[in-house]
Amino acid sequence: MSANIIDAVIKLAAIKQLDKDTIQQIILESITSTLSKRMSPENTLDVTVDANTGAIRVKFMCTIVELEKNLDEVNLLDAKQIFGKHVKLGEQYLRDMALSEFEPKIIKTAQRLILDKIKFLEQERIKTDFDKQKHTIVTGKVKSIDDIAGYKVDIGYNEALLPPDEQIDNEYYKVNDMIKAYVVNIRTKDNSVIIVLSRTNPEFVKKLFEAEIPEIYHGIIKIRKIVREPGVRTKIELETTDPKLDPISCCVGTKGTRIDAIRKELHGEQLDIVVHSDDAETMIAHALGIDTIKRVLIERGKNAAVIVSEEDKVTAIGKQGKNVKLAAKLCGFKLDIYTQEEYEEKMAKERRTISHIKELDGVNAKIEEILRKHGYTSVEDVYAASVDELCNLEGIGQKTAEKLKEAAKLF
Repeated sequence: MSANIIDAVIKLAAIKQLDKDTIQQIILESITSTLSKRMSPENTLDVTVDANTGAIRVKFMCTIVELEKNLDEVNLLDAKQIFGKHVKLGEQYLRDMALSEFEPKIIKTAQRLILDKIKFLEQERIKTDFDKQKHTIVTGKVKSIDDIAGYKVDIGYNEALLPPDEQIDNEYYKVNDMIKAYVVNIRTKDNSVIIVLSRTNPEFVKKLFEAEIPEIYHGIIKIRKIVREPGVRTKIELETTDPKLDPISCCVGTKGTRIDAIRKELHGEQLDIVVHSDDAETMIAHALGIDTIKRVLIERGKNAAVIVSEEDKVTAIGKQGKNVKLAAKLCGFKLDIYTQEEYEEKMAKERRTISHIKELDGVNAKIEEILRKHGYTSVEDVYAASVDELCNLEGIGQKTAEKLKEAAKLF
């Protein structure tokens, strides 16, 4: 460590991307700290680097003693060899030593301290770089692949990690492949700093739109919200400050060039551009992406019934329910999709459920008592029962049962 220190510092600074003067200062401070702990508190150390040889030299006051206890003490016999035969016990002399003259154990202790401080400095630099890169998209090269840890990516200033939970299903990369991802976090583990990347975070899509669409980057079109099923579908809600601009046309671009570039980076993920509306019914229609919605009915709380044609129902729900699920997240409503017939049946069932059997045509006091006795309290109870089930009730015959069923059906 003591020989050619300047070259060593320059090489270390280059590898760690650290300031060489700072590293040299760390080396000198670490050596001073290590040696001071083995000397008298009042002693003053002078640690320097020889400009000609690059060797580290240490100067300190040395006391002549009978039995050495500290580094700044020399027994009388050794002192006569070092300073001359004239020395006496208790006298002090200035000693000039090369670091290599100290015992190996002391040198190793100093080395460990130097490495710890350089590691800390390196981590601080990485954290500073991270703060600059946080919430941005970076591009790097895949260095290695681990099924448990994920992809290790070289992003230039540090090694980054794309963990499994931040990867898109069915996306696969090989070593040396270039990969683009969003910087989400920083982890400290085993005295190392790891930059965490994501390709599933909705902000990744946001940054892609900002990079590809100038109107979004400059704030003319604002992204209000993004909901995403990574690798499958994303809905992005936009609002423009210029009423003359069509957000959809701006995002699609000439012949679809803009949106295709984003979709290509996302490996074909479906991108739905939703224009914001303050009107809840209109916003729900936009979020579902169905032009031929018949009606949107806002119900209690944040529930909405959407009535569509039979042909549009599958599209509105989407594969595995993804479209309606994302639309609900985007607009903040629980959405139920119905055809006109299904909605009418739903409303009829609700009416039957809350209506007492005595409201049903043909139910007199006697029949009401028979039905109530056997647990039939609402019109829906009668509607759900079969004619045979009703006939089995003592006091109700076939014709009465059929009339009750017909009345419940028409209720």
